[in-house]
Amino acid sequence: MTGPRSIAVIVVAAGRGERATASGDARPKQYRKLAGIAVLSRTMGAFLDRADISWIVPVINAEHAERYEALGLADPRLLPPVHGGANRQASVLAGLTALGPKRPDLVLIQDAARPLVPGEVIDGVIKALAGAEAALPTVPVTDTIKRSIDGKTVTATEDRSTLFAAQTPQGFRFPQILSAHLRAGRMPREFTDDAAIAEWAGLTVALTPGSTTNIKITHPEDFARAERLLAQEAPMETRVGSGFDVHPFDVGNAVWLGGVEIPHTHKLKGHSDADVALHALTDAIYGALGEGDIGKHFPPSDPQWKGAASSIFLIHAAGLVAERGGRIVNLDVTIVCEAPRIGPHVEAMKAAIAGACSISPRRVAIKATTSEELGFTGRREGIVAMATASVELPRED
Repeated sequence: MTGPRSIAVIVVAAGRGERATASGDARPKQYRKLAGIAVLSRTMGAFLDRADISWIVPVINAEHAERYEALGLADPRLLPPVHGGANRQASVLAGLTALGPKRPDLVLIQDAARPLVPGEVIDGVIKALAGAEAALPTVPVTDTIKRSIDGKTVTATEDRSTLFAAQTPQGFRFPQILSAHLRAGRMPREFTDDAAIAEWAGLTVALTPGSTTNIKITHPEDFARAERLLAQEAPMETRVGSGFDVHPFDVGNAVWLGGVEIPHTHKLKGHSDADVALHALTDAIYGALGEGDIGKHFPPSDPQWKGAASSIFLIHAAGLVAERGGRIVNLDVTIVCEAPRIGPHVEAMKAAIAGACSISPRRVAIKATTSEELGFTGRREGIVAMATASVELPRED
């Protein structure tokens, strides 16, 4: 194949990702954050950053439409998402069908769960397609591989010099792989990847260099491994910010603290919902970023924030961390008051804060104390909150 070629990409993201579900985080793996950015956003970004890609079609689970929209991905080459099928093979066929009207010359099929695919791996696949019908990035198998019929005893030892682990993106000439998928869809056999369908259809599949960093996120521990790989690519630095806030009591029957409404003899007075704990936390994150305070981003003079939920402010601060390629390491808040009692609500507060920041509740600490009946808090005139935020950001110097 010579001359200019149009290249389309199918990103397969229709799985439920249940094996990678972490304790306290029920999101499918493709929507979980990896160093502050959703896995699917990272995977899509690897192709959106390239000038040689003509179209990208995401294949998503029908139940994840809102999650996908929340990623905020925008690019004129990005086609509307299509819904996947009962298995990976059916999902890829849905993506190929959606690309039919575009008639691309080449198509790359990428697993959403491989968010660290290097540009040189993509380059190698595209280059190979100039002379091959299909291209498959691989890495040599380095472990000794044993075969067992019953899963209890070794039947044989494989020759690992002939074995390779397959990765994505797998590349094809579009008309050929579409035809192969349509025929394979009528077979009782289920294929585990697209190169297997190409082989079955009689296409020659060229091997291209994969990468040991092009890992597939399958289990919870794979997130930690991916975080370490990202840290090696972009040196990070830890920054710490502090926040302090105070609000007096006013006539009412409940207070908002840490994103939780707690019945009380009074409410807290403020322009928003006066959640003193979330205000302190928000300012702590802004402080770590060098981004001023809440008043800078949400002026109390602006009527749209009157009575607003303070979680809006915290979500914004956490979003700035993600935008800068960072992550929140931990949040720590101390609430000072004589009443109401904080202890019974700590777990609910941690969950609310963690949800707003897209982190694990284990990264949130809530502590409460009194002022031993001294000062305005001791006189039950208001509540004080002090907070610290630890944030990892790409090193700028």
